[in-house]
Amino acid sequence: MEHTKEIVLTGDRPTGCLHLGHYIGSLKNRIDLQNIYEKCYIMVADTQALSDNFNNPGKVIENVVEICKDYLAVGIDPLKSTIFIQSMIPELPELMLYYLNLVTLSRLERNPTVKSELQQREFGMSVPVGFLCYPVSQIADITAFKATIVPVGEDQLPMIELSNEVVRRFNITYNKSVLRESRALLGTTKRLVGIDGKSKASKSLNNAIFLCDSDEDIHDKVYRMFTDPDHIRVSDPGKVEGNVVFAYMDAFYEDREELEALKKHYQEGGLGDSSVKSLLSRSLQKLITPIRERRAEITKNYVMDILIDGTARARKEAAKTLGEVKEAIGIVYTRS
Repeated sequence: MEHTKEIVLTGDRPTGCLHLGHYIGSLKNRIDLQNIYEKCYIMVADTQALSDNFNNPGKVIENVVEICKDYLAVGIDPLKSTIFIQSMIPELPELMLYYLNLVTLSRLERNPTVKSELQQREFGMSVPVGFLCYPVSQIADITAFKATIVPVGEDQLPMIELSNEVVRRFNITYNKSVLRESRALLGTTKRLVGIDGKSKASKSLNNAIFLCDSDEDIHDKVYRMFTDPDHIRVSDPGKVEGNVVFAYMDAFYEDREELEALKKHYQEGGLGDSSVKSLLSRSLQKLITPIRERRAEITKNYVMDILIDGTARARKEAAKTLGEVKEAIGIVYTRS
């Protein structure tokens, strides 16, 4: 397959074993991307994770290896995708330092993504500067590798907009076309709801099914899922809309024709919640079991070899961009 010459950058905060929302929202997509594009970079964003875990760095460090195990277990190929650790590339914070001069405080504060996340974390008046400025760190991540495509969810579109603003301002200010604009690649899958039906699937909310969950864990979590509260008896007609079990069936059940028949049966009455949950549980176990088994075979040493090699390759690219940026600004000093 001939690869296109566009460059893709994506990544995750290291939060431990990833869940099904990550799998369907990004991991599956990355497997396709690595077979289409010339260069794919996947960043383990440990520095960014420290912005709200500064008092517990051990948690972040331990999870770097865990998230990489997930990448490898689902089929991301380190020969096709460069997996690297953010904190091991000092060129990134230096780029961020220069970009901070091109962004105002008010522009950061009115970024809707930042506003939403600040509200969720309830910092109040004690907002860490590192957290407020993390969008600028993301701009450094994107531009360091001249990424032209950044796969994101809709909530991250303001970040891409801000990144392109900084790129244009830099190129105009220093009258050199050093940095490249990027475009967002939106996924086709809606955000996966949590098993409680009240929010998105999240580790912090304890409402997700993880790629490292045992068959028993999967079974228990599926049977805790909310369905239709008015579907009391098997004979009662049931609602599919807003039904967490059917939301997961839509996302993961392989036989689409059978799924439509199940929905119709449920809506007409005569199909119990337990029967549908049993089908979903078996379907998720079929998906997760081989991933979990491959994950268990991946050693920490193997992961570190991949991360160190990938980080070395990524750092060469970042150093090249940093050199071009400093030259454009004029902060290159030599003996006369």
